[in-house]
Amino acid sequence: MSDKLRVGILGATGMVGQRFISLLENHPWFEVVTVAASPRSAGKTYEEAVGGRWKMTTPMPEGVKKLIVKDVTEVEKVAAEVDFVFSAVDMTKDEIKAIEEAYAKTETPVVSNNSAHRWTPDVPMVVPEINAEHMKVIEFQKKRLGTTRGFVAVKPNCSIQSYAPVLTAWREFEPTEVVVTTYQAISGAGKTFKDWPEMEGNIIPYIGGEEEKSEKEPLRIWGEIKNGVIEPATWPKITSQCIRVPVLNGHTAAVFVKFNKKPTKEQLIEKLVNFKGAPQDLNLPSAPKQFIRYMEEDNRPQVNLDVDYEKGMGISIGRLREDSIYDWKFVGLSHNTIRGAAGGAVLCAELLKAQGYISKK
Repeated sequence: MSDKLRVGILGATGMVGQRFISLLENHPWFEVVTVAASPRSAGKTYEEAVGGRWKMTTPMPEGVKKLIVKDVTEVEKVAAEVDFVFSAVDMTKDEIKAIEEAYAKTETPVVSNNSAHRWTPDVPMVVPEINAEHMKVIEFQKKRLGTTRGFVAVKPNCSIQSYAPVLTAWREFEPTEVVVTTYQAISGAGKTFKDWPEMEGNIIPYIGGEEEKSEKEPLRIWGEIKNGVIEPATWPKITSQCIRVPVLNGHTAAVFVKFNKKPTKEQLIEKLVNFKGAPQDLNLPSAPKQFIRYMEEDNRPQVNLDVDYEKGMGISIGRLREDSIYDWKFVGLSHNTIRGAAGGAVLCAELLKAQGYISKK
């Protein structure tokens, strides 16, 4: 019998589900034992259910090919076989909220990539390096759900990963206003160029719901637990534009920042390169050794050269310079389906295990 925790993937056949599968191959703590998807995939082997839609650059792991896909809506049946689940289901927000809480009520922790629960007041939305302490709100959530070990925890939107950690590193200088434009890869929509040929050589200046998330989710990450819920921070004010660009993986952000306390360039860089959090202190398996790196070259970070920094779990920052209207500006890059999606959720699960929230049933 393996000492590893038994993991289920909800929504295992989609792009993020596939990313979970590939990241968890040979994971030291977790083992995928169950895959679940829509009723139309149920009963097939995982290999058959995915068919020609495997979107990762690495081959499908042998260990999952012959797993029989379960119906994700048969909650008790799926939950009976696992210690916890990752959720990447493709449903409406209300359906996702309902099904994730249903799994939690079977005493199965849910670590979700979905946005449905990001604003549920007692659900932690965590970037482990930034707000690991928010996991404490789980105790209040469990009281509401009537569970002893079941809960829902989520990771934030992929678009904020390339600038929210930077602003966190600079909190002591009191950023007051932030203008950010994100240039977002097509894999953020679950697509490849084969699926979406009209994106080649094209830019779309709208991604539904993304700007609101980009402006508000960092404030929740910087919030505090009060009276059993997370109260968002009130500063800085963030305004954003989100643009879809012809890139497969990697969200780039161009950011302008105004500060209350005026830092020097040297102070800003020093805060970036020395920034670390619970994953580094706990030496979690998926944690990047160097979370944020600063690049001196004028033409970096670049998607082709830098998106896989620290196996896609690190963030690359460059072009930090003074601005004529704001105080400072910079360019950030993060991997949207690794750090921004499945990898960020795996790191959250590792943190939850280290904190004692996830254990064997």
